[in-house]
Amino acid sequence: MMKHFFLLLVCFSLFVGCGSKKTIITPRETPKNVAQPTPKSKPSPTKEIVVEKVERADDLVYDLKQRKPRLHQSTLDYIEEYNDIAIAEMHRYDIPASITLAQGILESNSGRSRLTVKGNNHFGVKCHRSWKGKRIYHDDDARQECFRKYDHPLSSFRDHSLFLYERKRYAALFDLKLKNYKGWAKGLKKAGYATDPKYPKKLISLIEQYELYKFDDFNDKYAGGVTKIRKKTPEKPGTYIVVKKGDTLYSIARHYNLTVDRLKWLNGLKSNDLSVGQKIYVEL
Repeated sequence: MMKHFFLLLVCFSLFVGCGSKKTIITPRETPKNVAQPTPKSKPSPTKEIVVEKVERADDLVYDLKQRKPRLHQSTLDYIEEYNDIAIAEMHRYDIPASITLAQGILESNSGRSRLTVKGNNHFGVKCHRSWKGKRIYHDDDARQECFRKYDHPLSSFRDHSLFLYERKRYAALFDLKLKNYKGWAKGLKKAGYATDPKYPKKLISLIEQYELYKFDDFNDKYAGGVTKIRKKTPEKPGTYIVVKKGDTLYSIARHYNLTVDRLKWLNGLKSNDLSVGQKIYVEL
């Protein structure tokens, strides 16, 4: 009798032990904003990569704020706001993002200059004979000089890229390596972009102080859904639509084959709210 009882006890113990090794997996909701691994046979869509890379670029600014708390907050905010556009322009036109950001900071006083606030002109680009768009007048080398006025900061960044890319006097810059920001800074002054003899030194100082050169690392990895320019062909500074009654970010994104996140990124939107008459960019 005792043997039978002992055998039953052993079998019961084995049964419980085996059962305890089984793990019940409860489905968990995927956290938002966390990139999920993608099978090699199905690469991530371009639009998803955009969001991931932009977030990583913003992480550089956050890290910089933690390590160098004495840097100018307005300049850090400018870098955080416009680094994604500078990266996209670099991917399209081979202009270092560090140079674009440094010029934007210097020329616009970190987005606070009158030309930037009133005219969305981030780079101090003057009208010149070829300019047919809006104008704003401002004292510079002479009184009340004519400067280009834009409807949106994106147009200013794109026009800056075209301004360098389409003019022969800047052609030598594009023979430099992309990460040679010192060569670019000196070349811009030599080609006549600015009259200030200390212009290259100021750009280099900004790039090194705010570690803008780190954004140049995104050129090969960044897939911003923009086409690499191979030939110098005229194009508009940006494509936008005007919001009509009943339009939503979702309906606009769907019509133009974009995601809502991509559309918000293009326009620097923090919410999904739209207003009638508002300009929404649907292409860089």
